[in-house]
Amino acid sequence: MTMKKSFIHIASLTVLLVSLAACSEEFLDTESKTESNTQTFYKTEADADMALIGCYDGWQCTVSSSTGPGFYIASEMLSDHCFGGSGNGDPRNWQVLDRFDQSESPADKNIYESDWKNYYAAIYRCNELLAHENQINWTSNEEKGRIIGECRTIRAILYFDLTRLFGDIPLFTKPVNENRPRVAADSIYNLIIKDLKYAAENIPADAYPTTNRNTTDGRITKYAAEALLARVYLFYSGYYGKDPAGCTKDQALTAVEDVIKSEQYDLEPKYEDLWMPACTKAAAKEYSWITTYAGKYCNADGWHSGQGTISKEFILNLKFNTTQDYDGNADGNTSQAYLGIRGATCVPFADGWGACSVNPKFINKFSSDPRLNASVVDYKAIGFEDSVNFVSSFNDTREYTGYATKKYSPLCFYNGKRESVGLQLGKQHKVITYYLDYTVMRYADVLLMAAELGSANAQTYFNWVRERAGLTTPKAISKEAIMHEREIEFAFEGLRYWDLLRQGIDVAASTIAANQNGVPVKSGGVDETMVTSAANIISKKGLQQIPNNQITLSDGVLTPNAGW
Repeated sequence: MTMKKSFIHIASLTVLLVSLAACSEEFLDTESKTESNTQTFYKTEADADMALIGCYDGWQCTVSSSTGPGFYIASEMLSDHCFGGSGNGDPRNWQVLDRFDQSESPADKNIYESDWKNYYAAIYRCNELLAHENQINWTSNEEKGRIIGECRTIRAILYFDLTRLFGDIPLFTKPVNENRPRVAADSIYNLIIKDLKYAAENIPADAYPTTNRNTTDGRITKYAAEALLARVYLFYSGYYGKDPAGCTKDQALTAVEDVIKSEQYDLEPKYEDLWMPACTKAAAKEYSWITTYAGKYCNADGWHSGQGTISKEFILNLKFNTTQDYDGNADGNTSQAYLGIRGATCVPFADGWGACSVNPKFINKFSSDPRLNASVVDYKAIGFEDSVNFVSSFNDTREYTGYATKKYSPLCFYNGKRESVGLQLGKQHKVITYYLDYTVMRYADVLLMAAELGSANAQTYFNWVRERAGLTTPKAISKEAIMHEREIEFAFEGLRYWDLLRQGIDVAASTIAANQNGVPVKSGGVDETMVTSAANIISKKGLQQIPNNQITLSDGVLTPNAGW
């Protein structure tokens, strides 16, 4: 197949190379003894488990291999909480996204191309395993349910991200590489829901008990699948104005209530301990952290899992590591580099590209909320605006507001050296050796989704989230109150834009325009006023630019989204 007829660029995943110790005594046995292909590999549960790790790796690569914004950074730029930011001399590609306006940079028509390729490559991996499901000699239904359930959940996550970004997209359920037209989003959601329901029903409840979470953190459980099912239901029913086929509101509520009743999860006592940058200081004159972080991190004496154990609030983490290199082995959280201070450090915050500057209106709205400090870096408060590095950074920054996101900010030690340099991690590069895991689902979200879906315990769940944050003043529950709570509780976790969009395109467009349009910023030290048009968002239905290269390579099979 020529390049022109392969609009979904998929890495060569068909052949899995594995070392085999056994040899055959049959003289004319021509089957390879040193490598395995798709006809010979998928035989045992060990084979299936190895292939499943490849599926997790494919999901990880949607962040670690991305040269575009990636889903999570894009989610922040699209919301009203962040501007595109970045360098004042950079192309205005992030402004295209933030303002839903191609005229900001007419030549940037392939902003999501690496993301498109990475997502479909990961889907291919999942489909490869699922295509050989019946070829495997399963020892038990439980093991089959676990492996296939995890695989189908990863596929569901991948398609959910893609269809939220692009709407109607090509659908693949088999490991093939060919031109396919976009199908209605209903078909995509039908598969997503089937995959999540399968996982919820077939991954054993005790497959990954939270008592072992230090070693199994990042593995998909039945409870993660149930929580994701509710998230899918709420987005689809809100954005499309109807229930998705295969899932009702009652079923979505039952799913999250099952997570709560399992008693496997709980709220972390201190909100700020859920993110390392929010609860960490650099130790004086040595390369180590003073931290109460409840996740995975590296210190001078090695790797740690929280303060002895990883938090029970984490229901699903996307895992990263520091061993990424320049030979195509990708496992770092490259999105962290986008969020660092533009070209400068201010202990404990490391340098980066200055993307996703925080909207001052968000700061003003939540100035009295205890969670704000865990979510936002205030450059003036930390002394950056009085530092020797400030002027050069300020003059190189686009859409400077004085505020940055904190939860996934890159970190540095007392002398300004990045964590990877001080601890000699991996290649010690600021792009490929950041490792903070990205939390996809946490227990607070389950509680607020259950409340929104009409649980009999809605007020109790709502109160639990507020009380953990230190808000003791009683507040009556309502849809508006829940959305207000979600806005600050999940700030800069990739949820805000989708929470707006599921309230209707008109609500999303008017809210983003009202909160962004006219806000004063500094670009290259020069005054600028933000311009955001609700009409731009509405004309595009809140959807994103499909990569033009993929449209061209498809020979007309793939079509662009309206407005792009």
